[in-house]
Amino acid sequence: MTMMTGAQYIESLRKLNTRVYMFGEKIDNWVDHPMIRPSINCVAMTYVLARDSEYTDLMTATSHLTGRKINRFAHIHQNTEDLKKKVKMQRLLGQKTGSCFQRCVGMDAFNAVYSTTYEIDEKYGTHYHENFKKFLIYVQDQDLIVDGAMTDPKGDRGKAPHEQTDADLFVRIKEVREDGIVVRGAKCHQTGSVNSHWHIVMPTIAMGPDDKDYAVSFACPSDAEGVYMIYGRQSCDTRKLEENADMDLGNKNFGGQEALVVFDDVFVPNEYVFMAGEYDFAGMLVERFAGFHRQSYGGCKVGVGDVVIGAAALAAEYNGVEKASAVKDKLIEMTHLNETLYSCGIACSCEGCQTASGSYIIDLLLANVCKQNVTRFPYEIVRLAEDIAGGLMVTMPSEKDFQSDTPVGREGETIGEICHKFFAGNGTCSTEDRMRVLRFLENICLGSAAVGYRTESMHGAGSPQAQRIMIARQGNIQGKKKLAKKLAGILK
Repeated sequence: MTMMTGAQYIESLRKLNTRVYMFGEKIDNWVDHPMIRPSINCVAMTYVLARDSEYTDLMTATSHLTGRKINRFAHIHQNTEDLKKKVKMQRLLGQKTGSCFQRCVGMDAFNAVYSTTYEIDEKYGTHYHENFKKFLIYVQDQDLIVDGAMTDPKGDRGKAPHEQTDADLFVRIKEVREDGIVVRGAKCHQTGSVNSHWHIVMPTIAMGPDDKDYAVSFACPSDAEGVYMIYGRQSCDTRKLEENADMDLGNKNFGGQEALVVFDDVFVPNEYVFMAGEYDFAGMLVERFAGFHRQSYGGCKVGVGDVVIGAAALAAEYNGVEKASAVKDKLIEMTHLNETLYSCGIACSCEGCQTASGSYIIDLLLANVCKQNVTRFPYEIVRLAEDIAGGLMVTMPSEKDFQSDTPVGREGETIGEICHKFFAGNGTCSTEDRMRVLRFLENICLGSAAVGYRTESMHGAGSPQAQRIMIARQGNIQGKKKLAKKLAGILK
């Protein structure tokens, strides 16, 4: 099969019987729901650009399994060049959507599961790696979206999975059958889950022998029996439900999504099982997925950052302060921070190495440094954008006020005329254009897009402390002490 178009992808979702719930009710036509459709448009852009000759090198790859041309999001990294192209692709998509395009988790899951299953098979003589390769070829050939699902609800964070009062707070194997397994539990904060054809489930933490039932990885269709999703809320999300909403949305066409994905006694055939009780490899799978996903943030957040910087520069121009030295300095600082994030993403890619399976993995230390910076720099970029934009970004009237023909003035001026009069900029732009760029910034800084750009920068791919633990583990302090001892004459 040739790669799908964006339109074909959207139509493929209509064929799924995915169970989606929102505001306490089942959503039958979730593909066209105004709160969900912008996130689908984001994913569709990964298909649109893959068919654009200008971006072929970044957006597509040659499958090492079949030799066929595939979307890069379904590719297994074969060298450091693949790792770099991944980051560049993610930056491009962030620039094109100004939002989360939701496919990184699946790509990172593919690469983590690929290398880990190879090593499980080497130790235990299992067939997980072959299972995964067959599944991946199917995904590549059908040009499907697969969501990578790692984060469990966790319950009491001070207790291991088997110690929880409720056994379902981590996804677990409830029953082992001759032809497969039955799983139960849930995954939360799942980016793009509703928009995916399949899910790959992975453990969320390293585990011991008592957690054997929780050491499970598998693939299942998004509409498999027993799977359902409860859609997550975002800041200002109901603006999308307002009749004829446009300017107030900030970013009308694109957006992200998260959901709680519940596995209510879901049967998984053996051919889609990639780990079933091999608890000693849970930590490896988590570490590799986390590393890949921390690398991802050096691309996607940077692309959105490019858009934030551009919008802030426009706001300065429309406000008539673009020549002020203080404004120029703020834009320089925003650019410096953004490019630093990108540098980390590229660096951990350049320093990647080959795994036992033959695939390539990033430098884990530098990937964690990348994500540690992401926990802080986007917040500063947003702060500076808000500084440049001014208070009107969060206090302006609604677009219905700007469009209103209700008379309010002494001489019959309408609400719309009054708004256009008093919120005019420097005269080089229309009042509407000034308001649009401010609403766009509001969307990224505080609105629905802030989920993907700000808060996800903090907690996505693991908490800030998770990266600091990995940096401490991989930073080789003892080796650095030896270097100092030798140069200081302490060590002969």
